[in-house]
Amino acid sequence: MTVQQDSPGASDTEDLEVWIDQDLCTGDGICVQYAPEVFELDIDGLAYVKSAEDELLQQPGATTRVPLPLLTDVVDSAKECPGDCIHVRRVSDSVEVYGPDAA
Repeated sequence: MTVQQDSPGASDTEDLEVWIDQDLCTGDGICVQYAPEVFELDIDGLAYVKSAEDELLQQPGATTRVPLPLLTDVVDSAKECPGDCIHVRRVSDSVEVYGPDAA
């Protein structure tokens, strides 16, 4: 699978992780529509990431790895999020490659 990159330094073979800033989450659920395997709305109406074992990670700043087959869906979630609260960063150096703080 070839993924077109919009940020320098992001590679389709590089390990990426994603997290959500719940303070900015609007609860629209767009992320869940794009990637329900990675995101879920909780009872509080906010989105959270899920672990590889499908466990909801509710700790502030909790991250989960982005599965390569879902990279495009996760990136689209970050781009379309009205709260601008989805952050995708490289695991190796924690540099944000998609999201509000991406270079």
